[in-house]
Amino acid sequence: MDLLPDPAPLATKLENTLLRYHSIADSEWRIARKTKDAVVWRKPSEEFSGYLYKAQGVVEDVTNRIVDHIRPGPYRLDWDSLMTTMDIVEVFEENCCVMRYTTAGQLWNIIAPREFVDFSYTTSYEDGLLSCGISLNYGEVRPNFVRGFNHPCGWFCVPLKDCPSHSLLTGYIQTELRGMLPQSAVDTAMASTLANFYSDLKKALKS
Repeated sequence: MDLLPDPAPLATKLENTLLRYHSIADSEWRIARKTKDAVVWRKPSEEFSGYLYKAQGVVEDVTNRIVDHIRPGPYRLDWDSLMTTMDIVEVFEENCCVMRYTTAGQLWNIIAPREFVDFSYTTSYEDGLLSCGISLNYGEVRPNFVRGFNHPCGWFCVPLKDCPSHSLLTGYIQTELRGMLPQSAVDTAMASTLANFYSDLKKALKS
């Protein structure tokens, strides 16, 4: 079991990685799914044998409120249909913590419930915010769960210049679900999950 990391260098490295993802040229991405709420693209990950996914959509709310619903805290568990439990393991600062959470089974339980332990960091970005995370090898795995691993991931949320009450939300996700899974099942689940994330988030913000 690893010790918890020094948060400052990890936060800096994570932020720089997400900024690099955010500057990847459009031509490198391939569309994986398109809905009325979001477009999802993918490209081969540099971190593992799966894909780095990019999701983007306009959300009809202000940046701070959107990010409060995404980052670790009281809102996320209420609206995210994939997340079943969430515990804050350690708080380093107001914007920096380690959380343990579990997700429901997917694709008729072809993908069994997963557990993750993630370092999470939220910081300013342009006129908005960036909330990012990465998994840690920390703690014992709960019975009946497979420990998944999130390679560097995060959400950029910035107000639309011509309509500041709405925000452009762009996410980068590369989740290694682990376990014996067909890659096609993982790819289907990831694209669907990201599209559903936007529709679930929009419903929560309106309630």
